[in-house]
Amino acid sequence: MVRFDDIVEKVSSYISEKEVAALRKAYVFAGQAHKGQVRRSGEPYLSHPLEVTNFLADMRLDKTTLVAALLHDVLEDTDTTAAALRESFGREAAALVEGVTKISRVQEVSPEVRRAETLRKIILAMTDDIRVIFIKLADRIHNLKTLGFLDEEKQRQVARETLDIYAPIANRLGMGRIRAELEDLSFRYVAPEEFAKIAAIVEPQHQAAEADLAAMKRTLEQLLAANGLPAEVYSRIKRPYSVWSKMKRRDIGFDEVFDFLALRVITASVKDCYSILGIIHQRWPHLPQRFRDFIAMPKPNLYQALHTTVITEGKQTFEIQIRTRDMHDLAENGIAAHWRYKDDAPPSPMVEDRRLHWLREMAALFEEKKNPQEFLSALKSNLVPEEVYVFTPKGKVVNLPSGATALDFAFKIHTEIGLHAAGARVNGSPAALKTVLRTGDIVEILTEPGKAPTRGLLAAAATSGARQALRRALDVKSRATSAALGRKLWEKELRKYSIPAELRREEETARRLEAVLGPKASSPEEFYRLVGLGRIVADARLVEAVFGPVAPRRPGLLDKAAARLALGPDSAVRLKDIDGQMIKLARCCAPVKGEPVVGYLSAGRGLTVHSLRCPLVKREMLDGQRLVEVSWDPALAGTFKARLMVKSQDTPGVLAKVAAAVAGLDGDISRAEATTIAEGRARIRLDLKIRDIRHLEAITGRILGLREVLSVERV
Repeated sequence: MVRFDDIVEKVSSYISEKEVAALRKAYVFAGQAHKGQVRRSGEPYLSHPLEVTNFLADMRLDKTTLVAALLHDVLEDTDTTAAALRESFGREAAALVEGVTKISRVQEVSPEVRRAETLRKIILAMTDDIRVIFIKLADRIHNLKTLGFLDEEKQRQVARETLDIYAPIANRLGMGRIRAELEDLSFRYVAPEEFAKIAAIVEPQHQAAEADLAAMKRTLEQLLAANGLPAEVYSRIKRPYSVWSKMKRRDIGFDEVFDFLALRVITASVKDCYSILGIIHQRWPHLPQRFRDFIAMPKPNLYQALHTTVITEGKQTFEIQIRTRDMHDLAENGIAAHWRYKDDAPPSPMVEDRRLHWLREMAALFEEKKNPQEFLSALKSNLVPEEVYVFTPKGKVVNLPSGATALDFAFKIHTEIGLHAAGARVNGSPAALKTVLRTGDIVEILTEPGKAPTRGLLAAAATSGARQALRRALDVKSRATSAALGRKLWEKELRKYSIPAELRREEETARRLEAVLGPKASSPEEFYRLVGLGRIVADARLVEAVFGPVAPRRPGLLDKAAARLALGPDSAVRLKDIDGQMIKLARCCAPVKGEPVVGYLSAGRGLTVHSLRCPLVKREMLDGQRLVEVSWDPALAGTFKARLMVKSQDTPGVLAKVAAAVAGLDGDISRAEATTIAEGRARIRLDLKIRDIRHLEAITGRILGLREVLSVERV
């Protein structure tokens, strides 16, 4: 069991006597709070917070983190209150303890929901103060070391949760040493049979491997000394979990794990790193496909090193990693390396670090993916990203997760570039924004100032960051569109009545609307937005409720002319922004640009456009109060769906002739279905994609011109 004096001895080299006194106070407080409590192992409960604090002291973390580590279980396992902690140790330390406690308090529900909720709490706690996760990771490591005292089901649950949540988070934060320990401690409990198999493969080779590593280490040290390159050389044998994970991930045998034996060279500068690499490659042949330059192109967690695999005279393969001392510190401790205590500048709880950029995306991800399984699936790509490295035209390296598209690249460069992206060039050739990128691609994004994002672009975005940026922009656009539509509908309704000028003043109207509708009219913009969404119906009843009894207006010729001038040449809502969000085409009748249409305001769903030939319109099945005059904007571009039913003679090749007639006019057949009916007749159903009503009429006329065709109807 670690003693408090052991911890004091470690931290005295980097914190003041006053801060050691604060640690001692926390130690006494924790001892009194946990008095009489024991762990499953039989040890006093206080042994656990001491082990956690000792682990963090090895990382040279600040006094506040160490105080919180000593106290991290008092809120959950004792009668201590958060108020008592704040009074005794300050708000910062108390907030850290509360953050760790919230993570632990997850209700026992289904495994997916429990993992999703745990992750959500971790993410929110880390967003407040990243040091919460340092304490939680140290807590998890000690719990894993004493896992043998729990029953088998609990062992598997804790170990599985560690591999699914805590190890990936440690990896994302660049904390390689902690990630490795979490994985190795969990492996034997999660997959005992696989653990035994790997141990059976690795153990017999361990002794010989150590001898081979020692010989290679001496040779490499002599080589570097002879070339005047100062460096420290360390050796390692690949961990059982890492061996098993690589074999499983790549579906390979043990003999294909080329980095089983590895040497790590730590030197003073980046220049020395590349010099050492050159000396090594001169001495031994290397495997080109196994060379990685993570100094020029760091991993998403900012890991940097040169990796190469060489083949010795004895036909053995050794992986050699070359890094500076700073790179080594960051590889081992990740973001925690920035939390080393400094007397002159203590670290801020929200220190800005590139490793934290993904936190904001992950916090928003939970709001987007309410279903726990969807959330965990989407989160996996954020926690364990497989990277691709692409280049800007100026040669800047941009790393993206595997499967990322040109649109993701655009948003990674800058949000505004992503929002105005019109196309891309990949390796000099035109490419769609949905093009999946590969390592080495040179990507250029083409933008248009007037280009606005549409909901269809979401399908071209693979990363949560790009999707979140698109959703935010679409929400803003939706609010503006619905408010503009609502204002037009309200003003159109008001023009039907003779309302005194003093009541029509904007301030007076706004006051009266709020008096009638309450929060729904808290501002004119909010009122217009709800009208545009169909949640408030701008009709005679609302006008009367707001202004009292008003007489219908009978405008004269001058009034009509003034109204036309005020509204422009077309008073109807112009259909120019159909993207499945605020204005959409009805499925029942699939209206086509150019044909007569009418809008229907559905509550909460915006404006749905119906063709006047639609049975719902013809039979007056739609609420007349919600009908809105609409017209097609000539600038609206895109394709529309239409269905034709063709009746013809049942002769060989008739379907081919019909298809040729459609193709001859640049029509696109998405589906064709031919059926034989009575009296030597055939019926052909065509699902088409066309430009507008004139295009459809031309296609209909061309089909009718075929000798075998008897009739064509739109259905």
